[in-house]
Amino acid sequence: MIPFRIFALLILAIGLACGPAHADRRVALVIGNSAYKSAPKLGNPVNDATLVGGMFKKAGFDSVDVRLDLSASEMRRMLREFAGRTRDADVAVIYYAGHGIELEGTNYLIPTDATLETDGDVLDETIPVERALFAVEPAKQLRLIILDACRDNPFSKTMKRTLASRAIGRGLAKVEPTSPNTMIAFAAKAGSTASDGDSKNSPFAVALVEHLPKPGLDLRKAFGFVRDDVLKSTGYKQEPYVYGSLGGDDVPLVAVKPAASGAQANPQDSIRRDYELALQLATRDGWEAFLAQYPEGFYANLAKGQMNKIAAEETRASAEQKANAAEQQKARLIAERAQKTEQDKAAAAAKAAEEARIAAEKLKQIEQARTEAAEHQRKLAEAAAAKAQAEKQAAEKAKAELAAKQAAEKAEQVAKPTADRQMPEVEQKVAALSSTPASALSAADLTKSLQSELRRVGCLSATADGDWSAASQRSLALFNKYAGTQFDAKLASVDALDALKAKPGRVCPLVCNFGFKADGDQCVKITCRAGYHVGDDNECAKVSEKKPVATREDSRKRDADRKDSESAPSKPEASGQIFCSSAGCRPVQKGCRLVAGATPGRYNASVGSGNYEVCN
Repeated sequence: MIPFRIFALLILAIGLACGPAHADRRVALVIGNSAYKSAPKLGNPVNDATLVGGMFKKAGFDSVDVRLDLSASEMRRMLREFAGRTRDADVAVIYYAGHGIELEGTNYLIPTDATLETDGDVLDETIPVERALFAVEPAKQLRLIILDACRDNPFSKTMKRTLASRAIGRGLAKVEPTSPNTMIAFAAKAGSTASDGDSKNSPFAVALVEHLPKPGLDLRKAFGFVRDDVLKSTGYKQEPYVYGSLGGDDVPLVAVKPAASGAQANPQDSIRRDYELALQLATRDGWEAFLAQYPEGFYANLAKGQMNKIAAEETRASAEQKANAAEQQKARLIAERAQKTEQDKAAAAAKAAEEARIAAEKLKQIEQARTEAAEHQRKLAEAAAAKAQAEKQAAEKAKAELAAKQAAEKAEQVAKPTADRQMPEVEQKVAALSSTPASALSAADLTKSLQSELRRVGCLSATADGDWSAASQRSLALFNKYAGTQFDAKLASVDALDALKAKPGRVCPLVCNFGFKADGDQCVKITCRAGYHVGDDNECAKVSEKKPVATREDSRKRDADRKDSESAPSKPEASGQIFCSSAGCRPVQKGCRLVAGATPGRYNASVGSGNYEVCN
């Protein structure tokens, strides 16, 4: 005996198959996710959703909602709203294209804003397929979910596992619906992945649009045809699969319209119905079949126009595909150039870091050398100080010994005869000087000896006169500068004298006057060749030719001479001789001269006694 529940299901299936098509209320929700924020963009889900949504609209669905690139919150809201529309619907269909993932045997749909850094994020950031089943459950006759979500999932490759034993499958897991008259269609068999296709749409979406809207075609047969087409187009690499079951009667997605009763129909009605059927399919194969049946006539011309429209759409799709490919190529080249730029920047940064390291190493070596040199100078200074202290102590000891010796000699001299004590004073001084050390010298002798040593080492040019003047102080300061000592230049000390005597040769550099240069320990006059003279830098330089420049006094003298010449009376142009006659005296004419004598002639200007004027 058949249980009552199964009997009720059979009655419902029969009613679904035999009921009038126009009475069915059909609703569809179409979702396509391509622009993932944390994964590479998928090329076809948005195009597939648009294509399938158009197919449902042409098939006469009462409500078709197409949504693209939804976040998690948007997907939950759309499923909640769609569940409300299925309460009074007979057929409810959900189509999803995008990424999906299987975790521990449960399938999840991935929104565009998911990151999925760990396997635990799947529960918070994705939508379980059971949520879609819950949304279509109120439909009365048919519940259909189509999942084109078996693409190779990039999240599973980067996702961290919180438990090593937790399994993340390849593709989607097998699903067995618990509700009656429910079907779940996968683009690829459980555990395998689907192809996104090389054209604008995936092979699965193209096959769906080709076979699902055929009027009267049972869904199981339609999905069988879809399977065959996808296997052929993918080289038998992808096999769609359907889970769930229906009753024994045919369950088409688009029912066949009943023939009109009453008066005899118009002969064109059958052609029109076939045209409308081909129009619902909207495929090249459908229009080619229509034109094969009706090659001529009004509807044939309309069908040819639809064929041209499909050809134009295919051309546009091909051009768009090429444009997308070019854009992707451009983006890839830009990314490669950006990567190369980043590599160049990294190489430059590494080079700069290496140069900085080398510079720091050199600086370290320099500072180490400076520290070692300072330490060496410190040791030398300590040794010099110890030596000076020892010399000072020795000098004090010698001074004490000398004082004791002098006291003994003085006592001895008292005991000697008076004749012996009356030694010439000069000889006594010479003897005393010859036996007295530097520490026992008088101030004048010490100063003179110190000046002599300063002259010897080249620090003093003046004579040793025994006067510790400013010149002597400057010479001892020069010695401190070039010998590295620190004696008080204002005083002539025994320590300074000992330090000078310890120097075997010149200490201060030889400084010559202008026009002289150092030659060993002497200054020699600088001699320049012809046309050259000693310049300001004390080197031979070429003599520059300078034009004489009139001074202010020269111009004043020239102006005075000009004024004197202008104010003086003009001089006669005659020779300066005076000719006197009975008529009076006058200057000798120009070109004439006086001749002594009184010789008249016709060439004479006049006749007189004594002198006469002769003209040329």
